[in-house]
Amino acid sequence: MQDVETLKLAAKVAVPLFGVLALLFAALKASLVLKADAGTDRMKQISGFIHQGAMAFLGREYRAISLFAAVVALVLLYLGYTQKTPWVFACFLYGAFSSGLSGFFGMKAATRSNVRAANAARTSLNAALGVAFSGGSVMGMCVVGLGVVGLGVLYIIFGAIPEPMTTISGFGLGASSIALFARVGGGIYTKAADVGADLVGKIEAGIPEDDPRNPAVIADLVGDNVGDVAGMGADLFESFVGSIIAAMVIGVAMTDHSVRGIMYPLALACVGIVASILGTFIVRTAEGSNPQKALNNGTFLAGFLMIVGSYFLTVKMLPASFTFGGGAAYTATGAFLATVAGLVAGILIGLLTEYYTAEGKPPSVGIAKASETGPATTIIAGLSVGMRSTAFPVIVLAAGVVAAYLLAGLYGIALAGLGMLSTTGIVLAVDAYGPIADNSGGIAEMSELPPEVRRRTDKLDAVGNTTAAIGKGFAIGSAALTALALFSAFTQKAGLMKIDIMNPYVVAGLLIGAMMPFLFCSMAIGAVGSAAFDMIGEVRRQFREIPGLMEGKATADYARCVDISTRAAIRRMIVPGVLAVAVPIVAGWLDKEFLGGLLAGVTASGVMLAIFQANAGGSWDNAKKYIEAGNLGGKGSPAHKAAVVGDTVGDPFKDTSGPSLNILIKLMSIVSLVFAPLLF
Repeated sequence: MQDVETLKLAAKVAVPLFGVLALLFAALKASLVLKADAGTDRMKQISGFIHQGAMAFLGREYRAISLFAAVVALVLLYLGYTQKTPWVFACFLYGAFSSGLSGFFGMKAATRSNVRAANAARTSLNAALGVAFSGGSVMGMCVVGLGVVGLGVLYIIFGAIPEPMTTISGFGLGASSIALFARVGGGIYTKAADVGADLVGKIEAGIPEDDPRNPAVIADLVGDNVGDVAGMGADLFESFVGSIIAAMVIGVAMTDHSVRGIMYPLALACVGIVASILGTFIVRTAEGSNPQKALNNGTFLAGFLMIVGSYFLTVKMLPASFTFGGGAAYTATGAFLATVAGLVAGILIGLLTEYYTAEGKPPSVGIAKASETGPATTIIAGLSVGMRSTAFPVIVLAAGVVAAYLLAGLYGIALAGLGMLSTTGIVLAVDAYGPIADNSGGIAEMSELPPEVRRRTDKLDAVGNTTAAIGKGFAIGSAALTALALFSAFTQKAGLMKIDIMNPYVVAGLLIGAMMPFLFCSMAIGAVGSAAFDMIGEVRRQFREIPGLMEGKATADYARCVDISTRAAIRRMIVPGVLAVAVPIVAGWLDKEFLGGLLAGVTASGVMLAIFQANAGGSWDNAKKYIEAGNLGGKGSPAHKAAVVGDTVGDPFKDTSGPSLNILIKLMSIVSLVFAPLLF
């Protein structure tokens, strides 16, 4: 009894404190960034345009999302009172608020870091890396800090009520809802601007990337932040929180040790925070060295520390053996190894993603060579690489799932997902570093800084493309495990002990579920195409109608292009988001086995499509970078123009529809989990 009370005390004190530690570290990194010199007046002016555009978009996006959140909260309030779980709606709103807050903090840090990274590049590569990585660390630590504080506080408040996880799961639903809108809206914004800027600027006008004469260039730089900082942050916040909740829900059933089963996932997340913070201290590089190695060193150190820390935590916290509802017996060692299996699977998926997308690796070089014969062969080669790239990551995922299940049952699968996400703090810091480095290059170009500055920022940017691709691969892998864990938790809540493939309702659900990602991607890609059409028309108009613009004697109307992307993103993100929430509720109302089939179908189809799109898009992007580095004719060559076309096709793949699928499959699962006690 005393042991149980000790664990409850840990929940009330230790867990939220670790979250506060992460937030304090984020604040420290933010203060260090702000102390750095922002450079010349011209650099500050351009950075101001980017900051204002990004924060204005975030404000409009959050206002639109708040209306959706209010409607869902009212529905949860009504259903909750009828089922005697009245506080689900409050947890939902808290989760939505925490996700939005992490995006807000990350966006402010990123849009303040970019100009300081550009200015630091005037001195050395390591100085620029330090500023860009510190800016990314704010996003990473805010995500894990707010997630752990949120779940820790909610367990303090609701831990003593009957079936506390039914109420606390609402926190995950709120996070998932915000994440989907942030990913879709941010993805539409950034790719509409990027496609418009590239097709008209690079191909038609023949001017360099980030040239200040291009009216879409500020919108493009803003888009890097709203898509790859706020969007990616919301994505991994939702995955991080969802994996913890799934493990806690399953842990409730641990025979005679339910408090241990609930607390262990929270404690693992705390160990991950410490490991991530320590990993950040070794991210540094020398002039002429590869920044990728420095970023990898930090990630690998955090992973190693996580393994060591989780071993001692498991020995101390879990019973030597345990069961769930009197079923098969598992061991604490098995739970530890399941966590490690997820962490190792995440690292392997990251390495595989790096191979398929990195500049200079055979897949991207092959696409670059295909560009010598035109855009058609460029696109064919990229599609081939994307499809081929699904094989090994899926095999790794499948092996991880089977190993985790054999080691600790469904609890093991949930722990594997959490293990993969345990070092989210540093993984997201590395990912958010990418758009900051990209922005720093744009600011250097527009400010007409010396060529050696642009060479340093280009080196950081090239690594950023790879880190972004690795981050997307990591997000996809974690999404698969998290969705499977949430699906397992849903089956327990719904009393769905098995899914019979011969049941026509299950088959119908599988087919409709497998169709959902394709319909969702069609909406997202179509939105990018429509917005890009408007953007291209506006850029052409300004080149044609503003006297002296092409000669550099006049200033482009940047605000008009920012407004085009903003309006398109806000308008076109609503339907996909509503669809993801409404479909599982309607399916569950019809038949719970139909819903089970639907979730299985959307998970299997969504994971494949997400990997394909993310890797194809990343390969196209770095094939273009390979040519721009001086290979195969370099910038302005026919091969380069063909590669730019391939890159514009891949842009919505890797930054809009592909990443959004991660959230789709998790959101549908957590909607089912939260509404299961209210529907069945």
